[in-house]
Amino acid sequence: MIMKNITFTEIMSSIILLVILLMAGCNPPQEKSMEVTATAYNSLAAQTHKNHPALTAWGDTLKPGMKAIAVSRDLIDSGLIYGTEVKIEGLTGTYTVRDKMNKRWRQKIDIYMGTSIEKALEWGKKKVTIRWKEPK
Repeated sequence: MIMKNITFTEIMSSIILLVILLMAGCNPPQEKSMEVTATAYNSLAAQTHKNHPALTAWGDTLKPGMKAIAVSRDLIDSGLIYGTEVKIEGLTGTYTVRDKMNKRWRQKIDIYMGTSIEKALEWGKKKVTIRWKEPK
C-alpha cells in the first residue's frame, strides 16, 4: 500500500471546499411579515367544540398559559404552517401556530387566551403585523 503525506494546506483546502458545498445548498429562512386581523379565543365549548373545547383542528390539546394561535387557512399557504413560531405586534414572546380556523376567514389570526373571557374581550379585534420565518 502506498501512503501519501497530506499537507496542512491540502487538508484546509478540502475543509473549505466542503463548507462551501454545504452552504451552497443551505439558504437561511427569510423573515416574512403581514398585517392581519387579530382576535382572541378561549377553550370553552361555546367558542370551539362542544365536547372537546381544548382540542385544536390539528389535534393538539390547548392548556391555559400556552402561547398559541389559530390561523385562517389562506395564511397556511403563506407559510404559517403547523408549528410555525410567530411574533405578534403588541404582545411579548413568540406564539406557535397550533390551530386553524374555519374556511370562511381570511387574513386572520385568533390568539389563544386560555379560559379567560375577560382577557379575550379586553384584546378585542385589532389589525396587527405578524412576523415569522418561512419554513424550509
